[in-house]
Amino acid sequence: MKDIDFSPLSVGQLADKLGVTSPTIRRWCRTGKLTETLRTVGNHRRFSLLAFSHLIKEKERRSIGYARVSSHDQKTDLQSQIQRLKDSGCEEVISDLRSGLNCKKTGLKKLLEAIWSGTVSSLSLTHADRLLRFGKELVFYWCKQFNVSIKILDAPETEVFETELVKDVMTLMTVFSARLYGERSWKNQRALEQAQPNSVPPGN
Repeated sequence: MKDIDFSPLSVGQLADKLGVTSPTIRRWCRTGKLTETLRTVGNHRRFSLLAFSHLIKEKERRSIGYARVSSHDQKTDLQSQIQRLKDSGCEEVISDLRSGLNCKKTGLKKLLEAIWSGTVSSLSLTHADRLLRFGKELVFYWCKQFNVSIKILDAPETEVFETELVKDVMTLMTVFSARLYGERSWKNQRALEQAQPNSVPPGN
């Protein structure tokens, strides 16, 4: 799974994001409409999309919904979330079937990349905790920076939240237990290898 690319953009890359030509970007720089964030060793302009995301044409921005459940036995709920988000006006719905404690989700990364590209006008969730159990405030902060509005369709979860939180905690305990077991197994194997006497070749 590729990492999200937050690197500065070249003239051509920024032009593609803004839907204009490279000469237009250079003209905007000359007239002061754009100010490059830095110069490379080769004296090439580089830009931060965050500084110019407001220039992306509004018609190219879209509303996105995000749906998530923790386990396969909740697939029915996932489909229900997706349909509700579509009915609420989302042009695209991104979904994940992973724990809310896990940030390494394909859908979540796709969502963050879309926000970072400056092409998202709004993000809709059935519940705030569908995004992440912990750390969703950071995603909301980035939405604010890129002028992305947040829409929560329902009130905070109660019983469902508590049930999923128990599953998340169990998942977390399983992960830590597996890592601890693996670390101990590795140390035991090393100790066993070091304790074994050096073998003597036959005939000596």
